[in-house]
Amino acid sequence: MEKIRVGITGYGNLGKGVEYAVESSDDMVLAGIFSRRSPEQIKPRTGVPVYSMEQAAQMKNQIDVMIVCGGSANDLPVQTAQLAEHFNLVDSFDTHAKIPEHFENVDKISRKSKKVSIISAGWDPGMFSLNRLYSQAILPNGSDYTFWGKGVSQGHSDAIRRIDGVLDAKQYTIPVDCALERVRSGEQPELTTREKHTRECFVVAKDDADLKFIENQIKTMPNYFADYDTTVHFISKDEFEAEHSGIPHGGVVFRTGTTGKNQKNKHIIEYKLTLDSNPEFTAGVLTACARAAYRLNKEGMSGCKTLFDIPPSYLHQQSPEELRKNLL
Repeated sequence: MEKIRVGITGYGNLGKGVEYAVESSDDMVLAGIFSRRSPEQIKPRTGVPVYSMEQAAQMKNQIDVMIVCGGSANDLPVQTAQLAEHFNLVDSFDTHAKIPEHFENVDKISRKSKKVSIISAGWDPGMFSLNRLYSQAILPNGSDYTFWGKGVSQGHSDAIRRIDGVLDAKQYTIPVDCALERVRSGEQPELTTREKHTRECFVVAKDDADLKFIENQIKTMPNYFADYDTTVHFISKDEFEAEHSGIPHGGVVFRTGTTGKNQKNKHIIEYKLTLDSNPEFTAGVLTACARAAYRLNKEGMSGCKTLFDIPPSYLHQQSPEELRKNLL
């Protein structure tokens, strides 16, 4: 079997997750890792060659799909566009409001290069988006609800770490149980931001830090914590490393709706994720989408795509015949 040759751009938590995911895919082989850091500094677990970002374009004939593992704020708007000139690719761009703009930029380049780019692949945006689409199509009379957590918000954690006197921090987003139960009952409530989620922060402070100042800075921080009920715990570095070293996450997407005469019959669709490792799960979605990008391009397609545009069978290792036999 001819294997899909995969490249990884960026070797942080997400890039390391993709390395595991490719290794677990019988139809793929990892061809190389590309980084802005010096290649000598990076020691991949699989021993695959490491190259500088500047070398990527020179290897366009040795890589079938590039999985771009940068950050959405500064990396992906630049890197995805640059790499789309040479490669089929997948990214996890997750700034929801800017997805249409990112799509248009990448689509123009991918059509010109006759490559396929799949953007915003992950779980939200990504798998949650796909389930919202299916649910709305099936229950046009209804309401959508999304709850995130319990899980680590990396952006919010980083915002706490920037406060004067903070050595390290993790912030967990936690759904409010009573709000979840109201949705599960089919009530279709109108919920405020504060009613849906709480935020819990674990902070390692410097020895001479003003704890009251830090707590106030967190709880009043606009766009991050001010609109939520927020609890702040100050803990030791040892406790932090023992209890908060992972990156778990997850969430639930609901669609509640009605059908029939007088819309009297209630229906609830619930899709839930509970993830020990947010980046490793996201890597799994990216890797499945890399398979789809390769297959679509082999059929002569080009341009930018999202999970909305991909036939489900293109994501799976098995052939359509096997899927019909085993899963349908």
